[in-house]
Amino acid sequence: MAEEKKTEAAPQEVEAATTKEAPKTPETSPEDFLANFNWHHYEEGIDVVEDKQLEEFESLVKDNFVDTADEDVIEGEVVYLTDREAIIDINAKSEGVISLNEFRYNPDLKVGDKVEVIVDTREDRTGQLVLSHRKARVIKAWDRVNHAHGNGEIVNGFVKCRTKGGMIVDVFGIEAFLPGSQIDVKPIRDYDQYVNKSMEFKVVKINHEFKNVVVSHKALIEADIEEQKKEIIGQLEKGQVLEGTVKNITSYGVFIDLGGVDGLVHITDLSWSRINHPSEILELDQQLNVVILDFDDNKSRIQLGLKQLSEHPWDALGDNIKEGEKVKGKVVVIADYGAFVEIEDGVEGLVHVSEMSWSTHLRSAQDFVNVGDEVEAVILSVDRETRKMSLGIKQLSPDPWTDITTKYPVDSKHTGTVRNFTNFGVFVELEEGIDGLVYISDLSWTKKVKHPSEMMAIGDSLEVVVLELDVEGRKLSLGHKQTKENPWDKYEGEFAVDSVHKAAITEMVDKGATITFNDDIVAFVPQRHLEKEDGTKLGKGEEAEFKVIEFSKDFKRVVVSHTAIFREQERTNMKKAAKKVAASNSDKTTLGDLDALADLKKKMKDNE
Repeated sequence: MAEEKKTEAAPQEVEAATTKEAPKTPETSPEDFLANFNWHHYEEGIDVVEDKQLEEFESLVKDNFVDTADEDVIEGEVVYLTDREAIIDINAKSEGVISLNEFRYNPDLKVGDKVEVIVDTREDRTGQLVLSHRKARVIKAWDRVNHAHGNGEIVNGFVKCRTKGGMIVDVFGIEAFLPGSQIDVKPIRDYDQYVNKSMEFKVVKINHEFKNVVVSHKALIEADIEEQKKEIIGQLEKGQVLEGTVKNITSYGVFIDLGGVDGLVHITDLSWSRINHPSEILELDQQLNVVILDFDDNKSRIQLGLKQLSEHPWDALGDNIKEGEKVKGKVVVIADYGAFVEIEDGVEGLVHVSEMSWSTHLRSAQDFVNVGDEVEAVILSVDRETRKMSLGIKQLSPDPWTDITTKYPVDSKHTGTVRNFTNFGVFVELEEGIDGLVYISDLSWTKKVKHPSEMMAIGDSLEVVVLELDVEGRKLSLGHKQTKENPWDKYEGEFAVDSVHKAAITEMVDKGATITFNDDIVAFVPQRHLEKEDGTKLGKGEEAEFKVIEFSKDFKRVVVSHTAIFREQERTNMKKAAKKVAASNSDKTTLGDLDALADLKKKMKDNE
């Protein structure tokens, strides 16, 4: 019994001891209390906690532990890295995981790094807390981007890939556009070299409506070289020689980078000799010396020269370059008035079109030479002060006019080639350098030629006779009709006045018609002389007899009439009738006879 009483008393004693000892629990800091707190005993009611401790506990939990039901962005710490995931401590009941794909922009991620995350899933199928760094970055990204744009801050970005016109850059988790022109101050020829690289950028433009961000790396470089640029511009002087790099090549010149300042070397200032394109003598990124020729007031446009660093070829010309000497060169430029021939690098002479041939009939320079042709010429004049030279090609052959009187005396016959037409005649080339003019009046004895093209074409052969020769004036007058007998001499008797000929109407004209005799005499029929005996008029193609009423050898004019033939016959018949009436009434004349005679006279008068 005693043992039972003693046994029963033991729990009471323990309970009492416990009750007495509880208030004597040593005081600890809230942090230590939280770290050593037994959650299991608290939930089971084994441990008794004072209200004061509970309040401190609740405050500590509120300040240090994350509510996973909250969707705010929180900061976590990388505590462990696997091949595929990052383990993040966010001071929650459990640690969260994030795929390493979300850290592609940061390949240097390591344990201990602080990262921004958001709770994506409180518990997955395995009860794991799933976090998202990408979503957290997106939430915070726009605030950061706007802040960086407003304050002009420099941001880090990861170049993801190429796109049309530039690159796609990851900035704070936002895909920003990097234009190709904003990558560097110099043109970029290989964009791929920047892919998968981290670079510094400056936010230059934000479109809030379409959520577009434009960044620039060039702006950072320009800011760095701006001071250099100001320093360089302040020291620029005309005639100063600077070292530069070929930045860009165009059809009209080359842009040179002088260390932050660009200058232009015009194509004409690249070489003393003519070039078709700057790429013939320079290439991109080439280092070279240039001289400053000129610049504007604010020195924003700088004109540079390259050829000015070498001696002018004209100053180095030898004594052998003088009048009368023969030289060889290459045709570099052709103009309407002549061709430029380069006899040495940077030394050109002009061959005027009149000095290309002895012909007085000028043609285009393209008819004689082409660009690139190697030609020989004679120096006609040299002016070293003005750096001008005149050349001649025709002087290499004898002047054909020296013995012109022997080869082409007056009245001599020749065959030439039709070279050109004018309104007043045609130029005929007898040989190279000797042209003659056939006036339009000397083309035909009988035809009235309005233009030479009516009778011939360019390139046709034409027989001519030398009519006049002016040796001093180098003029030759030719005639074509003189190669044939003058038909007017032989036709003067055949087509005498009152002679009758049979022919057909060739053509109807305004005041009559024309007919052709013997294929070389054109006669004119006045309108009133086309009338036939029945009162109608002749038409084109009708054949009839015609009487010559006018023939002029001097004026080469023949006028004929068809009406005159039957009118003459009428007059003859009327005269015969009048004589018969007069003879039959010689003894007695009546009043009726007198009337009949008067009618006959009137009719004869009307027909005249």
